[in-house]
Amino acid sequence: MLILNLMASPEGGTANPAATMMMMFGFIAIFYFIFFRPQRKQQKEHQEMVKNLKRGDKVSTIGGIVGEIVHLTNDIVTIKSGDTRVEVERSKIGRVN
Repeated sequence: MLILNLMASPEGGTANPAATMMMMFGFIAIFYFIFFRPQRKQQKEHQEMVKNLKRGDKVSTIGGIVGEIVHLTNDIVTIKSGDTRVEVERSKIGRVN
C-alpha cells in the first residue's frame, strides 16, 4: 500500500521520481543479495581452498579426475590417479576430499 501511495501521480501528472528511484535501488539491492554476494563468497572460499592445497591431499578436479596430489608448483598440480600422473591447473581443482 505504501508503494502505491508513493507511486500515485498527483492530479494526473507523472509518477513521483523519488519513489521510482527507491524502487530501482530496491531492485538493485535484491539482485546484489540474491545473486552477486553468494557468488563472491563462493569464489573466495574456492580461492582459499586452492591456496591451501598441499602434497598428499586427495582432490577432485572440475573435470572429474580423482586422485592424490604428488607435486605442486605455483600454477600446476600433479595428481596421481591410479597408475597415471596428470598435471592440471590449480584453479581447476574442484574440491578436497
